[in-house]
Amino acid sequence: MPMKSLNILFITFIVFSFYSCEKEITVDLPEVEPRIVIEGTIEQGQPPLVLLTYSQGYFEPTDISSLESFFVRGAKVTLTDGTTTDSLFEICSSELSPQELEAIAGLVGFTPDQLSTFNICAYTTLNQNLWGQEGKTYTLKVEKNEHLLTASTKINTIVELDSLWFAIPNEENDDSLGFVYGILSDPDTTGNAYRWFAKRINSYPSWAPDGLAGQQKDPVYIAPLGSVFDDTFFNGLSFEFGYYRGTGPNPSKFDDLNEERGFYKKGDTIAVKGCVIDRQAFRFIDSYENQISSQGSPFSVPYNLETNVTGGLGAFIGYGAVYDTVICQ
Repeated sequence: MPMKSLNILFITFIVFSFYSCEKEITVDLPEVEPRIVIEGTIEQGQPPLVLLTYSQGYFEPTDISSLESFFVRGAKVTLTDGTTTDSLFEICSSELSPQELEAIAGLVGFTPDQLSTFNICAYTTLNQNLWGQEGKTYTLKVEKNEHLLTASTKINTIVELDSLWFAIPNEENDDSLGFVYGILSDPDTTGNAYRWFAKRINSYPSWAPDGLAGQQKDPVYIAPLGSVFDDTFFNGLSFEFGYYRGTGPNPSKFDDLNEERGFYKKGDTIAVKGCVIDRQAFRFIDSYENQISSQGSPFSVPYNLETNVTGGLGAFIGYGAVYDTVICQ
């Protein structure tokens, strides 16, 4: 048989082999009853803030109306510090004035625009005996129909930051972009853990595009990926660390999409929030950030969220926070 005929037969065989291997696979995902998710925080000198949502199916819609339906309304939420016990009341962003939205935005991690776009509901208290205090353990209890959830967290002893500064790695090349560095002295007790937040509090210049001119660069504190660390390798030591600039979810600002992404810049003024957290909070946030950073990679190690919630999902986190300011110059 001529070589040309052999080539044609070989190609035809390969094509039909691949075609015969094709098989449509239908995966029937089991329906799972929605569970309640706790996103709760309490910080020294601040009221507790607890967001309750229902877990969402992977293929469920995520439009504004469906997002609002995820919030758990009318739950019985109780908080105790072992001495004082009180019920938290429900408050929704649709009930707040623009001034109140501005004041609460930083606490919930949403911008005022996001709070006014759709109705976000949370639980809190005006009873200052249950506002966060250093060294206290707080236990949360949530009851809604057949759901019963509990979670506990402690506001650990505050650890001050020794120093903070801004530095440019490539300053010899006349660069203007850099990172924030700090020094922290860890107490000589094992099990300490920390979390880093920061926001730029200066405004965009007059030439900024997309209507950003004159707006504060970061309206809320942002925790970058890798925001938590513990003292496994530096217990009782002073150590230097550095952080890049984090971005919020679905970033759309020009400096989050160009070569400035992840960097601070000469002229920025940065408000820093350094927090101590307990071990369970550290494990939850660490597993959460690892899960986010590995999304989409077929070679990544799977992570299960290490929740501190019994009877549901999510976390209740106590923060012992210290604040400082860095001027980038």
